[in-house]
Amino acid sequence: MRKVFQQELREVQDRLVLIAELVVEAIEQATTAFGSSDVTLAEQVIDNGERIDTLAGELDELTIDILARQQPVASDLRLMVGALRMSASLERMADLAQHIAQLARYRYPESAIPQGLRKTFTKMGAIDVQMAQGLVALLRDQDPELIDQIRDLDDDLDELHAKVFEKVLSDKIRADATGVVDATLASRYHERFGDHAVNITKQMNFFLHGDLN
Repeated sequence: MRKVFQQELREVQDRLVLIAELVVEAIEQATTAFGSSDVTLAEQVIDNGERIDTLAGELDELTIDILARQQPVASDLRLMVGALRMSASLERMADLAQHIAQLARYRYPESAIPQGLRKTFTKMGAIDVQMAQGLVALLRDQDPELIDQIRDLDDDLDELHAKVFEKVLSDKIRADATGVVDATLASRYHERFGDHAVNITKQMNFFLHGDLN
């Protein structure tokens, strides 16, 4: 029975890694579509969101079934509870990638990025991708050093988010009202993407050390 249980735990971990890998793909494509006004790529991100939702739902069902049958304790229980929360955060990260892609689609063939903010959004997108890639490695290898790396990236993302608001509220960028709204929304989506990544590091820290910080 213990061997079967360990196999089930491994399956939970593998499914989390798979969903995280799909989130990497989604945010890579979304930020590319946003930066280049690629409507075809934007629509691909939006269409693929359903697969991530389905996988997250199936993982939740599996986790709940294991909890009911195996009644795990200690670190195994922390993993099961954490898996449910991490699954929800990954699903939300995929949703945010879709939101970024939707902005690109709505403004096509125009760019959703106001003049003066292109470099900032390029940096934000690159950080989001790095954070998502870090989560894949964290979920796969359970290396606690990755937790600090991801959180440091989130600090960088927060700084860029603040700069977007500073520029939007100044007269240093040229944008109409729609451009200002797009920039504000996009920056918020990037920032929230990072917040969910940090939430996952907290769950992994709880699993590894019993500490939710």
